Amino acid sequence: MLSKRKKIFRTPINRQLRSYGLSPLKRFSQNFLVDERIADKIVDTLKLTVDDIVIEVGPGLGILTERLLDTGARVLAIEIDRGLADVLSKRFCERDNFEKIICQDALKVSYKEMANQYGKKCKVVSNLPYNISTPIIFKFLEEREAFSMFLLMLQKEVAERIVSRPDTKEYGVLSVLIQLLADVAVEFDVPPSCFYPEPKVYSSVVRFNILQRPRIDVDDVVFFKKVVKAAFGHRRKTLLNALKSLKLPSEQVKEGMKTSGINPQRRGETLSLKEFGILSVALRKRLFQG
Repeated sequence: MLSKRKKIFRTPINRQLRSYGLSPLKRFSQNFLVDERIADKIVDTLKLTVDDIVIEVGPGLGILTERLLDTGARVLAIEIDRGLADVLSKRFCERDNFEKIICQDALKVSYKEMANQYGKKCKVVSNLPYNISTPIIFKFLEEREAFSMFLLMLQKEVAERIVSRPDTKEYGVLSVLIQLLADVAVEFDVPPSCFYPEPKVYSSVVRFNILQRPRIDVDDVVFFKKVVKAAFGHRRKTLLNALKSLKLPSEQVKEGMKTSGINPQRRGETLSLKEFGILSVALRKRLFQG
């Protein structure tokens, strides 16, 4: 006999939504996960215990939420759609380990404050709308002190960019910054048929384990990020020309590049993480020491 949970998610998702007077909203890029096997696999990958605090971003109708609660971990949900937030609140309000649902844009939440309230680092899981995947990853990285890890469902193309290497077309700002701050692994791919409505592309579930400190010494992560963004801002330009967007005195840029030992005629996509670190440190020293 099917459990209550199984019955809920074998009911066609469109019928469920209609019963609540809801439908997928294009402005939120909503694609609901409907495959229970994938939901189980995601939660298994998290390896949760009763001591964990989990933040779920974009829970939809709760296919992951219920499984997260079943692990005994404490769960907070962030849902921008008021209709869905109301459904989830009513559905899980009697679960002791369901902390609360926050009806807010996930890009505007203070995750540091949330972690401070619990006195420990949180884990994040999310089936991210494709249109905010890059901004939300940067947001999580900026507030990385709040997290021990996050597990994200991303467009497969974005996942490939994240784990890409130098001298490939996928390699860019996202690749460099994430590899500086986290250990990353693509856990598995998810076909469009696992969602409603079906997206036009495959997705990938990606694990980010936050490092205790940056992988290499960059002195200042904010300045490092500026250097990397400048280097990739004009992919066809040489480093010397691309770095002009930093608005630093040209002589300091030239001296910094000379100190770094990196050929100024190279292009940003050819530099490794380590080389970006060397370049960033050299430029910063020239900037502050003259």
